[in-house]
Amino acid sequence: MRAILIAILIATPALLLPSLQSRAPEMIVLVALLASALTFIEYHTSYPSIVEFRDAPPINRIRFIALFAIVFFLTVILKHQYSPSNLTTLMAALGTMIGNLVDFPYSPVRLIVLMLPDDAPLEVFASVRTAAGVSYLISVLAVLSFLGIVRFMGWPTGTGSFNVWVNLPLFDPTAGGDVVQRLYRDSRINIVLGFLLPFIIPALVKGASDLIDPTTLTYPHTLIWTMSAWAFLPASLVMRGIAMARIGDLIEEKRRRSFSEADAFQTA
Repeated sequence: MRAILIAILIATPALLLPSLQSRAPEMIVLVALLASALTFIEYHTSYPSIVEFRDAPPINRIRFIALFAIVFFLTVILKHQYSPSNLTTLMAALGTMIGNLVDFPYSPVRLIVLMLPDDAPLEVFASVRTAAGVSYLISVLAVLSFLGIVRFMGWPTGTGSFNVWVNLPLFDPTAGGDVVQRLYRDSRINIVLGFLLPFIIPALVKGASDLIDPTTLTYPHTLIWTMSAWAFLPASLVMRGIAMARIGDLIEEKRRRSFSEADAFQTA
């Protein structure tokens, strides 16, 4: 089921947008099948490779829902330009309202809009503003949802024992130094990067305008996946940082409990 959902996620823009807007349907099918196969292998095998928190739901489920929501809503909004319907009209109006609300001075959405060249058509400004506003709002809601699950539901203790090796295959607890301090350090790095990336990426694209042409955002598929990556990757980093800080707290709490029990045993 996970593999099928990943394939549907990747194929959603090509399935919903008119066929003329998809320049390489064979490539999209190939990427969808490859991602589906990798997901199946990762969750079917006993030994982890690169996917983190695979046995600690619902963090990966929140990530998937957020990414799918971004891709789906942006696809429906952009479809309004080619095949309007009641649903696309409603989503386009809602997306425009969200984009205008989030587009305030010094916001990441404002920086995305300023990334475009001054001579770009007004329609491009409107599309980019709407796509950036919707994707950024969904990513913020995903982070807040996971933070609420950690704070009020005690993630990951409610899902059973937490295996650091299985859920953090890219984190080596034997690399040196205190594991709790390293978890806290990596947590702070991920949260800071996740917060700064939405601001840094538009500035980098603006500075490298000779190498990266921002006008490619006029293509629907490019706009969908660019805005999805711009909003989702920082949100995923922030959620990873929150999760690692929570794991560090659990290990620290277990240490204090073990030391207290050892002291009580020695006293007795």
